[in-house]
Amino acid sequence: MARCTAPVNGHRSASARANCPACGGRSRSYGYSYSYSQPYSSNSYSSRSTSNSGKRKASWSSSGSTVLYTPSEIRTLTPVRKNVEKRLEKSDLRDIFLCHAWDDRKGSAKELHDLLESKGVSVWFSEKDVALGSPLMREIDKGLIKSRVGIVLVTPLFLKRIEGSGIADKELSALLARDLIVPIVHNTTYENLRDASPLLGSRSGLSTVEDSMEEIASKLAELVTPETIESY
Repeated sequence: MARCTAPVNGHRSASARANCPACGGRSRSYGYSYSYSQPYSSNSYSSRSTSNSGKRKASWSSSGSTVLYTPSEIRTLTPVRKNVEKRLEKSDLRDIFLCHAWDDRKGSAKELHDLLESKGVSVWFSEKDVALGSPLMREIDKGLIKSRVGIVLVTPLFLKRIEGSGIADKELSALLARDLIVPIVHNTTYENLRDASPLLGSRSGLSTVEDSMEEIASKLAELVTPETIESY
């Protein structure tokens, strides 16, 4: 009895089937040519990750907002938002205190400051809020007291500064004493941050690995927006 030369997957072409000693000339349905190509499936693209996969609006987002958050970001920012809401009645407060390395004051810190202000956020920024000749540490104390939330721009330069116990380290110590702090990791990693500051590194935040500086500024602007917002 002749045996099929392609008993499992079938023949690649009609000519191959015709030349098979078992299938040649037969008209059985399983004898037709068999395609080895991947068949199209509506699910073939569904498993591909997209930039917005798993993201959603936060409970404090406005109805027209297009800003999306990961579940981790929402867990991180929710207690900060609640503390911000408790301080909304104090109208004389700045929205955000920006803690940064001195060396970043004309670079990434200024970029973030300018983006936040362009979105209507009031920012305490030492580069413009500390007058020449004023005692820096005293002015920083005032800035911390008069701000609703603190953000820490964590860069390679910032990590060097806190290891050297500079001004940035003192600002960080004051912020860590309050539950109103969001680290923004830029051009470095959380692993590096945890090595330099386990306390700050234990707090989740935002990262320019996941979002652009513009997108981070949008999230921070929503976080400190005074209006109460519908839940999702």
